[in-house]
Amino acid sequence: MNAITVFIHAFRLQLRDRLNLAITLLTGTLFVFLYWMMTGGGGSTSVRVLVLDDDRPAVAAGGTPVAAGEAVRAGLTEVRYPNGQPLAVVERVTDLKAAEVRLRNREAGALLVLPAGLSAALAGGAGPPAEVTLVGDLTNPSYTLAAMVAQAAVAAIGDSYSGVPPRLAVAERALGDSGGRTEFEVYVPGLFLVAVLLMLYTAALSLAREVEAGTLRRLKLTRMSAFDYLAGVTATQVLVGMASLLITMFAALAFGFHSVGPWWTAMLVGFAAAIPVVGIGLIVACFARTAMRAYLLATIPFMLLMFFSGSVFPMPKVELFRAAGRVVGVFDFLPTTHAVAAFNRVMSLGGGPGDIAYELTMLAALGLIYFGAGVLLFRRTHLRAEG
Repeated sequence: MNAITVFIHAFRLQLRDRLNLAITLLTGTLFVFLYWMMTGGGGSTSVRVLVLDDDRPAVAAGGTPVAAGEAVRAGLTEVRYPNGQPLAVVERVTDLKAAEVRLRNREAGALLVLPAGLSAALAGGAGPPAEVTLVGDLTNPSYTLAAMVAQAAVAAIGDSYSGVPPRLAVAERALGDSGGRTEFEVYVPGLFLVAVLLMLYTAALSLAREVEAGTLRRLKLTRMSAFDYLAGVTATQVLVGMASLLITMFAALAFGFHSVGPWWTAMLVGFAAAIPVVGIGLIVACFARTAMRAYLLATIPFMLLMFFSGSVFPMPKVELFRAAGRVVGVFDFLPTTHAVAAFNRVMSLGGGPGDIAYELTMLAALGLIYFGAGVLLFRRTHLRAEG
């Protein structure tokens, strides 16, 4: 009977804390819904493959026309999931340099370059085999799927015009140093992101403890403004975050990680990402009067920022609009989306500050938005209430 009595008491207490119970029960459902939206309403994610097709149709012995470039592009769309949805969204391009920029910006998974003599080589003409080039950032999670689809389409065409010796070869060209990274080095930039993301918890818990302890009542007697208070908290949290990131970088360096680009640029990315992350922590604290509740609430944005940043899963570029020649997608409102892209561009592709200007600009804008929202909400939910 004692156990039953304790069970009834604990169950009643759990029912009284409706917010925590709702978070526990519905967080999994929330992420299922978000992933359902991300994959097109229960379908599957399609990766964008750029095709630079310089091929010219030829005529084989016997007068049979050969249009290998067109056949490869058609074959890319024929590789499908079991539900019939294509694995690839094929886009034909004409400028190699512009296409490589889009790969660096992660607006596509891979670039397939079809040479001018592709059809002639497959038609049995003299000369060396035609070489199809697959270009991409090998640290991009979307590249694996894009490369698989492209290679399947090329192999299908090559098999249909098989010869001895083979008339078709596939070469892979990695952007920057992405092809020379070890598995450890591929995943380390994501760990740098974790070091920054943990500030979401520390910022939310720091403010929630002040609310729970009643410290804000004493602070308000000093006629402190919400901006002054939260700016001080933010500065402290950013300092702690930078120290955490620096220690993490030294640990990675000690275990053999090397950055192609300058380390100080990566620290600049971490600093720019820290401000919006702390801002989100401030917003979380606005809805929590205890440290425990702040911890539970912070879990939701932490998972959103981590799993939908593109560091864990390949994320589709769900386009909303274009600005300054860049595609702005749904997940671009998450600071971690830009932090992941910038970390990889610096550490794997050798980029400098000029190469990540867009990401730094977006992080600065998001920092202003989230910090500003945190100031307004905190003033309404805590400072005004404490008076």
